[in-house]
Amino acid sequence: MRHQCTAEPMKTSNAVPLLEMPSPFETEYGKLLLREPPTTSASDLNALRARLLDESYKKPFVVDDGQLRYLYFNVRLMQSAMRLAAPDELALRYTQKMMAFLLFVPRPERIVLIGLGGGSLLKFCHRHLPAAQFIAVEIDPEVIALGEAFLLPPPGPKLQILQADGADYVAEAAPGIDALLIDAFDEHGFAPALNSRVFLQSAWDKLSAKGVLVINLAGERSSYAGLVAEVMHVFDDQALIIPVPDDGNHVLLAFRERHFEPRWRWLHNHARELRAKYGLDFPSFVQKLERSAKLGLARGMAERRA
Repeated sequence: MRHQCTAEPMKTSNAVPLLEMPSPFETEYGKLLLREPPTTSASDLNALRARLLDESYKKPFVVDDGQLRYLYFNVRLMQSAMRLAAPDELALRYTQKMMAFLLFVPRPERIVLIGLGGGSLLKFCHRHLPAAQFIAVEIDPEVIALGEAFLLPPPGPKLQILQADGADYVAEAAPGIDALLIDAFDEHGFAPALNSRVFLQSAWDKLSAKGVLVINLAGERSSYAGLVAEVMHVFDDQALIIPVPDDGNHVLLAFRERHFEPRWRWLHNHARELRAKYGLDFPSFVQKLERSAKLGLARGMAERRA
């Protein structure tokens, strides 16, 4: 059964104001912001602390250490980060490398993000690509409701935030998506509905002629080797992987263009222009992509599927 894709307003202050409490975690300092009544009693606060510590608390929450805000489902799985002094910047290396699609689609008209998180990619694209239509799709209304904590811009003609299942949204979307960004995780890991050949075929169908699929791969390699193998099958081996050792992630780019062949010399030159324009290390992205292509990293990872 398909879910209707409807825009969800991000006005947490008009619904349930955020509760602030000291972090109960030994490894996470500062304060927590939670979607709980600020008038929560002392006994209920103690019960809430216990649920946070034993991971039975089922809502996402924010950790604020005074410099950064982090989105968590539990403290083992950090979902997003925002630097308070520069909220529109990409604080995590893997989100920076997901923007490598601009090397191949320099002027995207339609960008779709599956998995809102703290909205880092949304804010960066909204600021730096104002001409592009940007749609963020998030299945969890509690994540959307934390939008104000991450200073997300309000929806407008070029920006939509939808509460919907990402697989359903892509299946029903009009063709012509220039960049389809997948950063979709829950408390257990990568969203299972997106880890299938059916979804990937739907993604291929909905991309524009030179569109790019970008997937954040996190966790143990064995946990996503099967996904890489399915991408290689659907996209006819036209995929590249960028390692992100600082975050322990990999970023996969898959290309809809038939007979895709990177022009490496041109890309190295183009990367310098993009670095000057967007402030990200595109020259390093190209170097890692070229090395990945020469080593056959995507194919090797697919062949080691669990």
